Amino acid sequence: MLDYDAEAGTYDARRGGEPRAVAAADAVLSLVPDRTGRLLDVACGTGIVTRRLAAARPELRVTGVDLTDAMARRAAGRLPGAIVRGDSRALPFPDATFGAVTSVWLLHLFAGPADTRAVIAECARVLRPGGVYVTTVDKAAAHDVGSDIDAVLAPRPRRPAPDAADLVEACAEQESLTPAGQATFPGRGQGRSPRRTAADLRRGWFTLLPPGDPRAERFAARLALLPDQERPRPDPEFTLRAFRKPTTG
Repeated sequence: MLDYDAEAGTYDARRGGEPRAVAAADAVLSLVPDRTGRLLDVACGTGIVTRRLAAARPELRVTGVDLTDAMARRAAGRLPGAIVRGDSRALPFPDATFGAVTSVWLLHLFAGPADTRAVIAECARVLRPGGVYVTTVDKAAAHDVGSDIDAVLAPRPRRPAPDAADLVEACAEQESLTPAGQATFPGRGQGRSPRRTAADLRRGWFTLLPPGDPRAERFAARLALLPDQERPRPDPEFTLRAFRKPTTG
């Protein structure tokens, strides 16, 4: 996993900035009922999406939580008094606190399904009866847009996706959460160019290819042979899934 304390200062600029945040927030809110009172954004990062969620619905009380100190500090600058340090696998909130819980670009970071289950269980725990949990799924697959870059990278080693839609749905079902809709949104500004992809390979952004791995250098060399080294290929299209907690009584 990346060092998010070190990445915090450039994180937004490297990942599409405000245009991507607007697209993500709009898609998330399309799955959150209008009368929701409180929303928790789990792994809120720099707060760039969290702030958009709050701004779009002034009546919605938004809280963000993130494990990384530098990320949480940046988020707190955007939403003073609304950001908490905490682990998504052990959320520092009482049961049934929030009408909606979101986790955007979180589940793909984990090592395996045990963490996915733990996070979804915690999100379900702090969710009020009748509330919705919204999360991104299949993030890595979203970046496979059929480009020449994808063709070069196709043989790279991969691990089972910890945010695979079928796994997420199974974990949600274990917590008695039922499907409540889905949405997609473009990852604006995240289309990969050959040169940028090679740099990301060398920084360890690709799972199972750590910095200095000879295989990463071989892929980077093949990427260097592609035309239009600076031209971004198409943006990814991310997918959100929503799940509802049953009402009681």
